[in-house]
Amino acid sequence: MEVIRRRQRVTLGCAVLDQVLEGGFPCGAITELVGESTAAKTQLALQLLVTVQLPGSLGGLNGSAIYIHTEGYFPGRRLRQLASAFQSSRGLGFDPCDNVFVEAVGTIQELIALFDRLEQLFEMQREMPVRLLVIDSIAALFRSEFENNRAEMVVRAATLFQVSAKLKRLAHRYDVAVVVTNQVMDCMDGSSGIQIGNLAELVSSRRRVAPALGLAWGHCINIRVFLSRSQEFLQATAKRPKLDHQDGAEVSKSTKRELHVLFAPHLPYRSCEFVVNQSGIHGVLDDDRENA
Repeated sequence: MEVIRRRQRVTLGCAVLDQVLEGGFPCGAITELVGESTAAKTQLALQLLVTVQLPGSLGGLNGSAIYIHTEGYFPGRRLRQLASAFQSSRGLGFDPCDNVFVEAVGTIQELIALFDRLEQLFEMQREMPVRLLVIDSIAALFRSEFENNRAEMVVRAATLFQVSAKLKRLAHRYDVAVVVTNQVMDCMDGSSGIQIGNLAELVSSRRRVAPALGLAWGHCINIRVFLSRSQEFLQATAKRPKLDHQDGAEVSKSTKRELHVLFAPHLPYRSCEFVVNQSGIHGVLDDDRENA
């Protein structure tokens, strides 16, 4: 715990979220962002690609970043939008997109082979060293390559440990913050048998869920952060447009998003509401929500 407390952090670019996480995501550790497909995991990962490049005077690490994506296309348009927003608000004299290295992998073996090539990149980046490595998402590779039977699960667990060992080596040797995104699966009964941290159960979009990849992966990571979302109905006011009609009262529908620290060796359980807009992800104080 004390080792992580002494580590530098990758700021989330928001004072409210940084307060919840005591400065951000630590270098030398593996942090998991887990949530359903619309929970803003990729949004937060993209924001980290920019904030890690901020100078020390703005809470950043003045470092470059690597983004490994395993599904679909790289969301370059959204990254450029976030980079432009931070350039304007922080007065940056450079384009953050120039310091993000993007790699696409389609199989676990491609990912493992990539780790060796990444070491060469870490060694070359002297002026602006790599301080952040993102994998979005780790679950996609494992869920597509292994069947759901006992023999396959044994092999999958061994491969998970192999991947996490390589990630921990990179994190420790180069003082890099490793951030991976993970998916969720529905819980069909009251006991999933999966370690989820300080909450008895996880709920998103009114569904009980659990992190994918099971107990083996839960032992591979240092920090687990859960991103949840839900639809809520709010009484219409001058600031809230009328979108629905329920029980005779005019209401508006809003998506509520929350960040939960499920487990971390240096943090207690904490949670915070956040919003996603054109300029990025921003934490919401309780007072702000009451006055919205």
